[in-house]
Amino acid sequence: MTRRILALGYGVLAYASFLAAIVYTIGFLANAVVPKGVDDGVTGPAWLAVAVDAGLLGVFAVQHSVMARPWFKRWWTRFVPAAIERSTFVLLSSLAVGLLLWQWRPLTADVWSVEAPWLRVLLWTVCGLGWGVLVLSTFLIGHFDLFGLRQVLARAREATYAEPGFRQPMLYRIVRHPIMVGFIIAFWATPDMTVGHLLFAAAATGYILIAVRFEEHDLRKSLGEPYEEYARQVPRFIPRTRAVSERVEA
Repeated sequence: MTRRILALGYGVLAYASFLAAIVYTIGFLANAVVPKGVDDGVTGPAWLAVAVDAGLLGVFAVQHSVMARPWFKRWWTRFVPAAIERSTFVLLSSLAVGLLLWQWRPLTADVWSVEAPWLRVLLWTVCGLGWGVLVLSTFLIGHFDLFGLRQVLARAREATYAEPGFRQPMLYRIVRHPIMVGFIIAFWATPDMTVGHLLFAAAATGYILIAVRFEEHDLRKSLGEPYEEYARQVPRFIPRTRAVSERVEA
């Protein structure tokens, strides 16, 4: 009983860390509400800022990519109970994001700055839409599975946990990776783009483009022909206009 309660508490802590990381990231990129935004922090030589920021982004990329691989999960669950494997991934990913945001070095030279009020409102609206697409997409495929809560709840109830099956709900019938589409929109839709924000957006987008290929390789191996057929019909990131209209009509 004690172990089950501890596992549940650990899962809740990991989920809370994710919520804190994602909310802070929103404020960080908007330079609003949070204590430190993407254009705040210790200043210094541009080369040093680029080196530090690239290193921080690299730490997150390596941690996130390696821990998401099936071979690592098989090895990792020899030491960590399967029920908290996902929560551990979520917690460490959130800590990596926290380190990135904490130690980020600003590069404040402007790349663009929009002055027209209506266009600023439009860009902030698109940015908010990106974050909304991201969050909605997690719920479409099992938000609480994705962030480890269902796994620890199943252990607390002494129930058997089963991963969600392969489905194509709503946005997943339009693009294969709507969560990543949401991230990309949110990273780039801003009325005030500095060099530091551009570095963050470009590096994060590059990581996404690479990471989804590893993810799809794993999905093809685990799901086989159903995923192959899905990949043939649905694009990765950019909807096909005709396909979208057909699905809306259906």
